[in-house]
Amino acid sequence: MKKQHIQTLAVHAGETKGKNKDIIQPIHLSTTFERNEDGTTGEYIYTRAENPNRIAVEQKIAQIEGAKTTIAFASGMAAINALFDTLLEPNCHIIIPDDCYHGTRQLLDTFFKRWNVTANRIDMTEASHVEKAIQPNTKLIWIETPSNPQLKITDLEAVISIAKKKNILTVCDNTFATPLSQKTIQIGIDYVMYSSTKFFSGHSDILGGVVLTNKEDELSQSIRNYQKMAGAVPSPFDCWLLNRSLATFPLRFKVQSENATAIANFLIKHPSIEKVFFPGLPTHENHHIAKKQMQNGFGTIVSILVKGNQRNALAFTNKLHLFKHATSLGGVESLVEHRRSVEGTNPISPENLIRLSIGIEHIDDLLSDLKQALE
Repeated sequence: MKKQHIQTLAVHAGETKGKNKDIIQPIHLSTTFERNEDGTTGEYIYTRAENPNRIAVEQKIAQIEGAKTTIAFASGMAAINALFDTLLEPNCHIIIPDDCYHGTRQLLDTFFKRWNVTANRIDMTEASHVEKAIQPNTKLIWIETPSNPQLKITDLEAVISIAKKKNILTVCDNTFATPLSQKTIQIGIDYVMYSSTKFFSGHSDILGGVVLTNKEDELSQSIRNYQKMAGAVPSPFDCWLLNRSLATFPLRFKVQSENATAIANFLIKHPSIEKVFFPGLPTHENHHIAKKQMQNGFGTIVSILVKGNQRNALAFTNKLHLFKHATSLGGVESLVEHRRSVEGTNPISPENLIRLSIGIEHIDDLLSDLKQALE
């Protein structure tokens, strides 16, 4: 059979055919599996180590990404922690974006201080900034592009080239772009990480994270071993739900991206908006790089600076009706969030920054809601 399109893979990849030839995969809730008469094990031993639902969803995500290996975890933070625990070492140095998911920053600051891990937070919109930040003990370059929440763009090819010359590992949190828009492993990244809670789920009812790679070395195997031994694995039911949700992922993302582009173009002209962050706009600082490495749209997240201060920003969020004021993104419903309020200690987002996660609602209804709130 010839290579299938992404929409077909999202429906059929990772299919398992049981004895009943189920069209929809059954849920395998068993925590343990019967051994053979001689004491040997079959395909499955214990659900922490492997489970039919988890294997199926890992295979599906691997084919969507075009990667050899997917390793699923119970949350995006569990996936990030697995990468840090296996790729970092005591007294090493890591480079992360200055505009980075606050959970990533807090994990380093809170738990990896015991290893004396130091981190440089730099503006990755220029590859030269990355090169200047490298130290003799730099072990890892962590990339977010687009970044969260200011949607900064990193030139992946340029940073990967620098890292390979210095023999430094690279990881990309590709949650915002998704593999539908940005194939980071094909560009040359060592490991790509996703919060599968977001676009892969798409319905705000599954918690999960995944790590993908084409590397087959001992270090990569250690991530798989970490998954099995540390036990931060998604439940069979969550894997089943995720497998189901992925079938509509390409359809959802297409509509969301189109809606986001229309909303960004509306907001950039509105007198109550100070600035719009969206890589699809020609006015975006690194639009030319986004255009080079992002395909099939520029994502579904639009961040804005409302004119005024935090009070003005929160007033805007509270006047919205369709956009619900809640944390998360990537779901079928549109969400709005005042980022500084949720970043905990040492927040870095401007006090008037609002992040919009665009859903699949009709664009006219979304625009109407934004217009009335801005009035």
